[in-house]
Amino acid sequence: MKVLMFGWEFPPHISGGLGTASYGLTKALLKCGVDLIFVVPKAYGDEKPGSIRLVNASDVSIDIRDEVFREYVDKMSYVEVDSKLLPYATEEEYYNILEQAEKGTITEPGEIHSQKFEFSGGYGKNLLEEVRRYAMVAVSIAQQFEFDLIHAHDWLTYMAGKEAKRVTGKPLIVHMHATEFDRSGESVNPQVYEIERAGMEAADRVIAVSHLTRNVVINRYGIDPEKVVTVHNGVEPSQMEKDLEIKRNVDEKIVTFLGRITFQKGPEYFIEAAYKVLQRDDNVRFVMAGSGDMLSKMIRRVAKLGIANKFHFTGFLKGDDVDKMFGMSDVYVMPSVSEPFGISPLEAMRSNVPVIISKQSGVAEVLKHAIKVDFWDIDAMADAIYALLHYNALPETFKKHGKEEVENIKWDQAGLQVKAIYEQYLMT
Repeated sequence: MKVLMFGWEFPPHISGGLGTASYGLTKALLKCGVDLIFVVPKAYGDEKPGSIRLVNASDVSIDIRDEVFREYVDKMSYVEVDSKLLPYATEEEYYNILEQAEKGTITEPGEIHSQKFEFSGGYGKNLLEEVRRYAMVAVSIAQQFEFDLIHAHDWLTYMAGKEAKRVTGKPLIVHMHATEFDRSGESVNPQVYEIERAGMEAADRVIAVSHLTRNVVINRYGIDPEKVVTVHNGVEPSQMEKDLEIKRNVDEKIVTFLGRITFQKGPEYFIEAAYKVLQRDDNVRFVMAGSGDMLSKMIRRVAKLGIANKFHFTGFLKGDDVDKMFGMSDVYVMPSVSEPFGISPLEAMRSNVPVIISKQSGVAEVLKHAIKVDFWDIDAMADAIYALLHYNALPETFKKHGKEEVENIKWDQAGLQVKAIYEQYLMT
C-alpha cells in the first residue's frame, strides 16, 4: 500500500501541533507497513525522513501552459492573510507576524512566469497564495508517482489533495486537525472556510482528531456524518533523560500554563483562577509560558490584580525547555476555550504532572485521570488547583494512573486505525 501524503511541515522544521501530529502519524503508518510519499512545500535539506520518500514541492517543475493548470493560473493573485489564520505557527512567529501586521508590512505582488514555485514553507501573509500554488504543483506530483490513495493534512493541503484526486481518480482522505471556528471563533475567514468545506466535500473520508471536531465538521460545514470518523492523536515519547535533575530554585509550588497566549487558549481564565488560589494560599507561583496577541493584556491584568510577584511570563518555550518546565511543575492547566485535541496535557502527564483541562477540548474525551472543568468556571478551576496542591493523595493518584494512561495513548493506535480506513477504499 502506497500513500501520497500532503503536509506543510517535516522535522526538524515543525512549528507546532500540525507538524507534530503529521509526523507522529507517519511514523506509526510506517510501522504498519504503509509506504509513504510525503510532500512538503519547502524542504531545507537537513530532514531525515528515513524510509519516507520526501518530496520538495519547491523543486517540482510544471508547465503552466498546460490546460490542467489554467484555472489556477487565471485565479492566481497575491492574497494577504490575517495572522489569525496561522494554524500552528510557533508562538514566536505568531507574535512577530502580528507586529508586522500592525506596522502595515505588505509583500509586493508580482507576476508568475516560472515553471517552478519557490515556497516559503511558513505561515506568512501570502499564505493563501502558497496554498493555491501548492495545489498546482500537486497536480504534477500526482502524475509523476505511483500510489494507491491520497491523504491531505488540514486546510493548507486540502486543495492539493483535491486536485491530485481530480487528475488521478484516486481516493482522497482529508485530516481535520483544527477548524476555522477553532482558530477564529465566529469571525471565520470565508476563504479558508470554503477551502475546508470544499476539501471535505471532495474527500472520500474525513478524519477528525476528536468527537468535538467531528461534530463541528458535521454541524458547521454540512458534511455527511457517514464519511466523518474520529481518530484521536497520540503522544511522542519524551526525549529528555529520565533521571535528569531539574533545579526549581524556589520553595513554592508551581502551576503552569503552556501555549499560545490567544483567546482560543483561555489565558485570562488561568489568571483569574490564579488570583483566587493566591487569596487562599500565598505559597504558590504561577507560570504562563508562551507568547501571542494577548500577552500584553495578560501582563497588565496580572499587575492590576497585584499578583505580579507570584506570576512569571517566560516567553515562548520549545524543545528541552518545555520538558524542563513540566519537570518543575506541580500542576498543569489547559483552560482552552476551543481545543480540537490538545497534546500538551499528555506531555505533562508523561512528566508525572497532574493536569486540569477544559471540558471544551478533544483530549478530554480520552483522559480519565485528569480534572475536567468548563473553561469559564474559574471557581472550579481554582478549587481544582488548590486541591492538587494541598491534598497529597489526590496528585499522587493522578500521577500514578495518569502516567499509565498516557503511555497507552500512542501514535501506533492511530496508525492502525488510519490504515484500516485506507484498506476500506483499496478493497472496493
